Amino acid sequence: MAAYDFTAPRLHVEADLASGTTLPLDRAQANYLLNVLRRGPADPVLLFNGRDGEWRAEIAPTGRKGADLVVRERTRQQPPRPDLHYLFAPLKTARLDYMAQKAVEMGAGTLRPVFTRYTQGERLNADRLRANAVEAAEQCGILSLPDFPEPAKLPAALAELNPLRLLVFCDEDAPIADPVLALRRAAGEATPPLAVLVGPEGGFAPEERALILARPNTVALSLGPRILRADTAAVAVLALVQAVLGDAR
Repeated sequence: MAAYDFTAPRLHVEADLASGTTLPLDRAQANYLLNVLRRGPADPVLLFNGRDGEWRAEIAPTGRKGADLVVRERTRQQPPRPDLHYLFAPLKTARLDYMAQKAVEMGAGTLRPVFTRYTQGERLNADRLRANAVEAAEQCGILSLPDFPEPAKLPAALAELNPLRLLVFCDEDAPIADPVLALRRAAGEATPPLAVLVGPEGGFAPEERALILARPNTVALSLGPRILRADTAAVAVLALVQAVLGDAR
């Protein structure tokens, strides 16, 4: 039996969840369930808010275009937020959308925008970033939404990292060697808390690479002989880190 029910639609809500609670749907949610998915009375919907676990609710129409959700029972307990920090230089909109979704799918518990010398823009739509994270969580059975610290310039972001957290940064100038071995050597016997840093399309400036490498508990990682887009690099490095040191072992 599958661990998750992917047959029922999942919605993120802000309200507290408990058995017997009735939640009115806004117009967009009602249209999505009733018209797009063509769900009807008593059909199940899974709800989560990032605090109370996952709950099964039933649709209760309130008119031709409206509906409430009546919360029935908890289907999964709330897990802790993953302790994997993902630091990234903001990209152009479409690629940033993709990157945010994939980072959440790959188990990032913190999404931290970091501005570097070659970052493509100083503006970031925080609401859009969160909406993409919510969408990924809804579609992939994820219950813990990531934390979204304020954007920071690279020196400040590095200074705020706990020194015990192993920082893995994608470096196109790193020697092409066995990345699995590099991660295991950097981590040592214990499994440390992890952070991953991916730069912009233009890579890191020389002074930025020097600053990163000067930080203790840091490993530069090559992703192989090919040059990857920053959004592709995000998926590659997160998969690698999770497989070697994270929760995919």
